[in-house]
Amino acid sequence: MDIGTLVQLILNGLSTGAIYALIALGYTLVYGIIELINFAHGDLFMLGSFAALTVLEFTVSGKNHLPIPPWLGIILALIIPMAFCAVLNVTIERVAYRRLRNAPRLAPLISAIGMSFVLINIGLWWKGASPLNFPALLSVFGTDNIVEKVFGSDIGNHINFSYKNLFVVLITIPLLILLNYVVFRTKMGKAMRATAQDREAAALMGINVNRTISFTFLLGGALAGAAGLIFGMYTGSTHFLRGFDSGLKAFTAAVLGGIGNLTGAVLGGFLIGMIAQFSDYILGNQWTNATIFAVLIIILVFRPSGLLGERTIEKV
Repeated sequence: MDIGTLVQLILNGLSTGAIYALIALGYTLVYGIIELINFAHGDLFMLGSFAALTVLEFTVSGKNHLPIPPWLGIILALIIPMAFCAVLNVTIERVAYRRLRNAPRLAPLISAIGMSFVLINIGLWWKGASPLNFPALLSVFGTDNIVEKVFGSDIGNHINFSYKNLFVVLITIPLLILLNYVVFRTKMGKAMRATAQDREAAALMGINVNRTISFTFLLGGALAGAAGLIFGMYTGSTHFLRGFDSGLKAFTAAVLGGIGNLTGAVLGGFLIGMIAQFSDYILGNQWTNATIFAVLIIILVFRPSGLLGERTIEKV
């Protein structure tokens, strides 16, 4: 493996890892506050990609699309799916999870699996069973190699960093910074952290626990909606079962980094992206899923708390 190939794999891993990180944050936010593994989150991401595709069909690529600049259509395709998934996630929490909050842990887990199937069938009804191609809006950014433009063809012939890679970075990084600000610098973020630490004590201190948990689901849903657009623009396609595959990888990223830890989810997402790229190159893409989940098994066996998770003693 030459240095150019190594750098290329790292750049591709960072791009795909950023998408996994956004999805993983939804898992880790919910688990951190109510200790629920929301298996429907990956399918929420899938619906986010469908919503983004629908908006783009009306604003950029459809036969009768609105006469607006492509960049405005892309902004709408980011904002509308974020709002759609945020509202949908809050609704799911209110309908499927809230009444089971004090039930044995198996009950909400089964409810989450059931909700996953509901969302899959909504996606099947909405866009059908065939794979869907995102419109050729990548031509808005172009497929030109930024590295070649900046450093010349000598380096550009070995390393490709296109505008779609740049788009992933330009959207993901601000979202991660904004999430960090909301969680650690706002009153609602302080309520989230208090509720995650001790729900009953937080309620006694005057925190509206139900509203705080709903806000957490809203944040996770908004990130899933953004990931839906970014994923579609990066890969150029989506499918009604895409949430199952990407959701499992993102969940693996959350566990790898330490589920419940925001920094760990981001770190895990980037690591899973790297592992996937190197596995594709070294072993072939038919072994990638096996490699990723082998990493999950190893982490669960030797460090169940994850790379950045805290070891806790369960109270009896």
